[in-house]
Amino acid sequence: MPDNSLSRTVIAAPRPETDVPRSLRRFLALTDFEPAARRHLPRQIYGYYAGAAETDAAHTGSAKALAALNLVPRALIDTRARTTRRTLFGKNYALPVGIAPMGLSGLSTFEGDLALAKAAAAENALMVMSATSLIPLERLADEGRARWFQTYLPGEPGRIRPMVARVAQAGFDTLVLTVDVPVPANRENNVRTGFSMPLRPNLRLLWDGVTHLPWSVGTFLRTLAGGMPHFENMDARRGPAILSNTVMRELGERDSLDWSHLDLIREIWRGKLVVKGILSPEDVTIARERGADGVWISNHGGRQLDTAIAPISVLREAVAAAGEMAVMIDGGFRRGTDVLKALALGADFVFIGRPFLYAAAVGGEDGIRHAFKLMQAELMRNMAMLGVNSLDEVQAAHVRMVVPGHAG
Repeated sequence: MPDNSLSRTVIAAPRPETDVPRSLRRFLALTDFEPAARRHLPRQIYGYYAGAAETDAAHTGSAKALAALNLVPRALIDTRARTTRRTLFGKNYALPVGIAPMGLSGLSTFEGDLALAKAAAAENALMVMSATSLIPLERLADEGRARWFQTYLPGEPGRIRPMVARVAQAGFDTLVLTVDVPVPANRENNVRTGFSMPLRPNLRLLWDGVTHLPWSVGTFLRTLAGGMPHFENMDARRGPAILSNTVMRELGERDSLDWSHLDLIREIWRGKLVVKGILSPEDVTIARERGADGVWISNHGGRQLDTAIAPISVLREAVAAAGEMAVMIDGGFRRGTDVLKALALGADFVFIGRPFLYAAAVGGEDGIRHAFKLMQAELMRNMAMLGVNSLDEVQAAHVRMVVPGHAG
């Protein structure tokens, strides 16, 4: 009798081209979005999104560290029952990949923060709202169904308490405290491209607007039509406009933030608490001892301390120190194979930033959803070849470190 088992593997089939908007069919991987976004966005905005600190060593190092890991597949395993679903903090998601918080996402496309949230909700995926978003967090919670909020806080209890209360009242259930930005980084790239915060009108900015009319009309002018954008969520009250000279003053004394302030947040925040921006296993232990529910291993996309170690390089140690805490990670992830490497080393969830922002720039909400579908298709395909049916089956034995100069 003929073997009809192939008819039962449609779950792993590529997304039919007819399901993809024609304008997005040329994007076959997350990395395809960046060149198109670079052409679409003004030089200053693209430079801000793509740039990192100083020599870019921390940024490029994350990708190199992932490339130094190879996967070890198992053969002759029935994988027709495979699924990419992942549970985190009791909630089930379609895949173990979420959108990392990214500043000024609202300039990628019209109401970019909301587009990211809506696309994630539509795909049953996780999106983390950024404190430096341009839409009030209350609206993101209501219209975008966002439930994770990332915050930067100064070491000032008088500002911490009302901000945490605002996030709770809006309906968010997970608070992500970013701890790796005690001071602004040295991002020389921003100076070279002419980007500044606040934005300063000048001839270069005007010329970029004229030469990028689709963005200028479809994103910037549409945004201005609703009023001057503000940093809506840096504090319990509305923050300064993006064309303001008070932005830096509004940040407060972030370099005074210490572990005692995490204790305060843990005392007043009843939801899940995640500490983001940790690279030291010792800090993972402290976070666990002080009541955090999870840690997010990250070097801030290489945008803070140059030459900071790649998150994937410390993941195994972080997982060992975490105990029962959830361990999340970002940093250089672009492919389903990258994600599987992190899961093999013990990560519970992986976050990706820039590619989703580029997808928003070139395709809005549809572009973001397409990016999620591309990642999910890669995971499904790679799981079959790795020989696993569930993400829990991905173990340390599935990955090996490649030593340069040695034969595999």
